[in-house]
Amino acid sequence: MTSTDAGRVRAVHMTSVHQPDDVRIFAKECRTLAELGYDVHLVAASASSDVVRDGVHVRGVGASASSGRLVRMTRTVAEVLRTARALDADVYHLHDPELIPAGLVLAGDGKRVVYDAHEDLPADILDKAWIRPRLRTPIARLAERLERFAAERFAAVVTATPSIHDRFSQYRCRAVIVSNYPVLTEFDMVAPPPGGKDRAVCFVGGISEIRGAEVMVRAMADIDATLLLAGRFQPPELRDQLAGFAGWARVVELGQIGRSEVMTTLGRSMAGLVLYAPLANHWAAQPTKVYEYMAAGLPVVASDFPRWRAIVEAHECGLCVDPTDPVAVGRAIEWVLDHPDEAQAMGRNGRRAVERHFSWESERGKLERLYQEILH
Repeated sequence: MTSTDAGRVRAVHMTSVHQPDDVRIFAKECRTLAELGYDVHLVAASASSDVVRDGVHVRGVGASASSGRLVRMTRTVAEVLRTARALDADVYHLHDPELIPAGLVLAGDGKRVVYDAHEDLPADILDKAWIRPRLRTPIARLAERLERFAAERFAAVVTATPSIHDRFSQYRCRAVIVSNYPVLTEFDMVAPPPGGKDRAVCFVGGISEIRGAEVMVRAMADIDATLLLAGRFQPPELRDQLAGFAGWARVVELGQIGRSEVMTTLGRSMAGLVLYAPLANHWAAQPTKVYEYMAAGLPVVASDFPRWRAIVEAHECGLCVDPTDPVAVGRAIEWVLDHPDEAQAMGRNGRRAVERHFSWESERGKLERLYQEILH
């Protein structure tokens, strides 16, 4: 086993897609491992410089944010591999499917490789608008075969949801669920402003069609309230499309904001929206936003999918609606705004559920045990 000069086990996390401050990768997994005494490095293509944050060495590879998909999946992946390989780590932890070939190279070097399946890749491919419809099914099947081939050669697979785990459990590999639940202490900072909450609801995250952007904006058309919209438009031209709807007058654009500003936004809001479209990759998803709103003590207005409804109804922490119906979404938002006492009770229920069942504090031990097992 390779060790650093300080005698610590070295773990290198790798991403060609995510930001260096990604909550799952950096704030949860990397920071947890650093707290446990590992020598942790995060090789992130989008990192602008090499820095040490919270005991984690963040290393960039100089990739341009404007690089196209093909460049990212070839040249950028090669640079991430080169940088990570030079660190000569004990464990390499991959966070993007496009890094699977790099992981196979590292496994061929005799290294322990962990693949972190954030999404159900085959289902996700079926929903990709940039892939021609007739090609999606064969590409999804090919992706599933690639994941299986790699998983059976890697040291372990970490899955973000039970449904993803169900698929990997059919392969000859070690698979463990490490759910992307919120860090409770982070949401202790959420509090209403001195003057009280705004008459507002919020959405925080990537703003896209499949995440309900149009439905949210259209739902606000006849509501005397504000939609606090925080995040990047994906693609950027979506903003102009949304601005053409009547509900846009109720939108406050916050742009891409940091975590402290996220907490301020949640504190201002009376509910959080998670209105993902009914696509293959969403039906069995376990959206982090639902749990983050619950951790912040906000009732959720969520897509009426069976798995999501089971969570919301079991813990009485919000309302589930048809995510394709702006009128139904608008009625749910109005109900929350017009019933503040009931909404606050839902928020308290959600926070209590996260404290008992859905926090990162309850998940980090799984990551710790997995590393111990594959290193010994």
